[in-house]
Amino acid sequence: MKLMKTAFFAAAMALGAQAAVADSTHTPADGWNEGGGEQDEALHLTPDMDNGRYVYEVCSACHQLNGWGLTDGTFPQISGQHTNVIIKQLADIRALNRDNPTMYPFALPQEIGGSQSIADVALYISKLPMNPNPGVGEGDNLEHGAQLYKDNCVKCHGENGEGNNEKFYPRIQGQHYSYLVRQYEWIRDGKRRNANPEMIEQIKGFSEEDTKAVLDFVSRMNPPAELVGDPDWVNPDFDW
Repeated sequence: MKLMKTAFFAAAMALGAQAAVADSTHTPADGWNEGGGEQDEALHLTPDMDNGRYVYEVCSACHQLNGWGLTDGTFPQISGQHTNVIIKQLADIRALNRDNPTMYPFALPQEIGGSQSIADVALYISKLPMNPNPGVGEGDNLEHGAQLYKDNCVKCHGENGEGNNEKFYPRIQGQHYSYLVRQYEWIRDGKRRNANPEMIEQIKGFSEEDTKAVLDFVSRMNPPAELVGDPDWVNPDFDW
């Protein structure tokens, strides 16, 4: 079974790389969140937690059974994320509005199902308890980071990085520092094509010092206690 999973992962990675090359000239919608297609379909469906649990087994290959990702930022924490955000990002990846060659093959309809499965797994992920010990930065410039966050990020991401489900702003509190840095750089450099243009404009003048300071500060934002799991928690839905 382990060899089969390894072979599948390798094949999926190859497919994702091919898709990224084949679609290098694809142009996303003019707006960062115009909706339509599977996004709108999934948003108007009644989610099924049982199917969401079933679908999530595919996601767990990278995001881990708990949805906590990896502290080195290779894979983000997705547990506790807003359902609308998850739906949008999955739909964007499938529509090739967001380049993600690693995730793309795993998100295809033949792997996880159609719009209903997007709605289902989004709800399931949103209910997973969050990582109590995310990866953080060096912690040597947090005062500067706090001021930058207050001046530039609160409008969309909220006072404590809680985001906004209705407006599709992601929860960034407790996210791994290294992942935050990578996504920030991709947004700044135009590599993440479904990024909010307001954010691109907001951060274009940030120095390297600013970037590290504000994202280190964000990584240390604590989600509400009721959303956080015990350090020893293991997802009981996959207790094989």
